[in-house]
Amino acid sequence: MARLHWDSDGLHWPHRERSRFVTVQGLCWHVQHWPGPSPKAPLALLIHGTGAASHSWRDLAPALNQRFALLAMDLPGHAFTHPLGSAAPPLSLPGMVRALADLLAQLPFQADLVLGHSAGAAIALRMALSGAMEPRLLLGLNAALLPLGGLAGQLFSPVAKLMALTPWAPRLFARSAQAPAVLDRLLDSTGSVIDEPGRALYRMLVSHPDHVAGALGMMANWDLDGLSSELGQLKTPLDLIVGTRDLTVPPEQAERVLRLLPAGLQAQCLRLEGLGHLAHEEQPERVAQLIATRWDERCPASGL
Repeated sequence: MARLHWDSDGLHWPHRERSRFVTVQGLCWHVQHWPGPSPKAPLALLIHGTGAASHSWRDLAPALNQRFALLAMDLPGHAFTHPLGSAAPPLSLPGMVRALADLLAQLPFQADLVLGHSAGAAIALRMALSGAMEPRLLLGLNAALLPLGGLAGQLFSPVAKLMALTPWAPRLFARSAQAPAVLDRLLDSTGSVIDEPGRALYRMLVSHPDHVAGALGMMANWDLDGLSSELGQLKTPLDLIVGTRDLTVPPEQAERVLRLLPAGLQAQCLRLEGLGHLAHEEQPERVAQLIATRWDERCPASGL
């Protein structure tokens, strides 16, 4: 299946000058790094969600970079991160955690703050629970941490698995996604309104079968039952940032997650009124300010 090519598809990738490629355990990672405003600036690790990529941080990153050094990447099977040869990318939650832990072990960085968006928050929590990383603060942005309930929970993974295993399905989806109405429906289903440059980047991604296959494979292999049952063991401070117009992850899920966490974490739900699932792409300055404020409140000795 054709991959995205950095020298053609990536010519106008946001913050291309921050990009590098790192090969670890047979996986070629696309990584972006921003040095901090001072040598002692804390490092924020940014983990995107299913179907997105590092482009999702294109406007949030410069705003956060005023306070933090930053590290972002494309997850396996997404955008420009891919396995070498014919190996399949690790698309389950345990597989993503192992792969990301291997990557971080090869980089000279230690994350102080981890921001995970949607499924990226599940990866962050699983890594903290397993001891793969020890940040001072976890932030889940419209975090997808609980299994889908009801009919959606019974149908979602089997349908995604069927599509992921059908060789022509990603190509068919990618071809249909070239129609503007298809992308409009996808983005409208998030409850967010993003600008045209952002829409163009999503259009490019969903028009490539390889990226679509990665997103479908991740959805097909995702299992949050184990994670939700272990939330009571979390020791790393965690807060949840929730867009009240999120149509992808029900905002009320955050309150359910808070009830599963140890009381000693003093976790809070921080609401972004009027923003949807892609809140950080809608109003990046607002989200960056909330993150910086919460960091100062939670880790006052580390503030610049």
